[in-house]
Amino acid sequence: MLTHVPRITRVESFIVSIPRDEPYLGGLGKDEQINHRGYLIRKGNKTIYPTTDMSVLIKVTAEDGTVGWGETYGIVAPEAVTAIIDDVLGPTVVGRDPRDAVVIQEDLYDLMRVRGFFGGFYVDAIAGVDIAIWDLFGKLVGQPVVKLIGGQRLEEIPAYVSGLPGRTLDERVELARSFVSKGFSAFKYHAAVSFDGIVEEMRALREGLGDSVKLMVDLHWKFTAQEAIQLADQLARWRPYFIEAPCAPEDMEGQARVGEQIRVPLALGEEWRTVYEYRPRLEKRSMSIIQPEMGHTGISQFMQIARMANAFHVKVIPHATIGIGIFQAASLHAAAALPNVPMHEYQHSVFDRNLRYVKTSMRCVNGAFQLPQGPGLGVEPSDEVWQHVRKRTIA
Repeated sequence: MLTHVPRITRVESFIVSIPRDEPYLGGLGKDEQINHRGYLIRKGNKTIYPTTDMSVLIKVTAEDGTVGWGETYGIVAPEAVTAIIDDVLGPTVVGRDPRDAVVIQEDLYDLMRVRGFFGGFYVDAIAGVDIAIWDLFGKLVGQPVVKLIGGQRLEEIPAYVSGLPGRTLDERVELARSFVSKGFSAFKYHAAVSFDGIVEEMRALREGLGDSVKLMVDLHWKFTAQEAIQLADQLARWRPYFIEAPCAPEDMEGQARVGEQIRVPLALGEEWRTVYEYRPRLEKRSMSIIQPEMGHTGISQFMQIARMANAFHVKVIPHATIGIGIFQAASLHAAAALPNVPMHEYQHSVFDRNLRYVKTSMRCVNGAFQLPQGPGLGVEPSDEVWQHVRKRTIA
């Protein structure tokens, strides 16, 4: 038992940028091009993406030398996140007791809320620091994070395959079949790169994979409410397990209208960061599935969001974004502690290729994630990742 709890003495942030042969979501579409900063805009959803796997790592060191690792959403303008950590959050956290992880997260949120910073890069930065503090807490007490956030329900977490990059529908169906042979039975495709048509892709996948698999589509906020309702009616004959993000994130009334009128489950929430964004949608019964993204929420908010969703009898299917695996591990710890998580997103084109950049037992095999083992998160950056650090700043 600890008689003296080492306090936090140092917070450091690092930008990681790992080259990839093909951009996230697949090859370039018509009129899509990479700009001089290494970004491309997907015409299908008007959203900017990096052409590397870009992320922000956070290192929190205690006075006895124990290190906690965090990671946050840094795929665009990561310098904004590191500036917030270095100038605001890091100096504020120094001297704190890492066992007070939830209290620290709430204190950091309070710092800038009256200036309007209750979302975006500011809360992303808090999320990364929060994950690192939970990792440090677990290491100091010798326990996995899942044991500290409520207890463990699952040893493995079912996974759904997210993204089927291929230039033709036949290639995409064949890729899905290859995952079926590996034990996977749930698939999501992305409307932003459905060059042959969203309905046509759902039809091809259902006919090519059979009735036993679950199929989902991410609509990438492309549609008005009425358009989304019409599209959901067209997709319904192919029995989607859910449709995701049909309307603009700020269109709360449209989200509620779609959720009320369509005949398939609606999934929302990867872009929301706090309970304050989830609560009004839950009260409106806008969706039956939420998709919190650990890189946006951090562990403390993730657990509050998920437990609130459970009170509304809403399922949690966590989102997974670009990263090296540290916030993915945090998301798996959180998912394993909850009663309402049927599966977790598996970004195979990111997760598998970046496992070499972390030391962990975490894997996704036979259709399920294996929870990382060991104290804290059970994951740390490998030596190889430092070859891809673009910038280092210290608080």
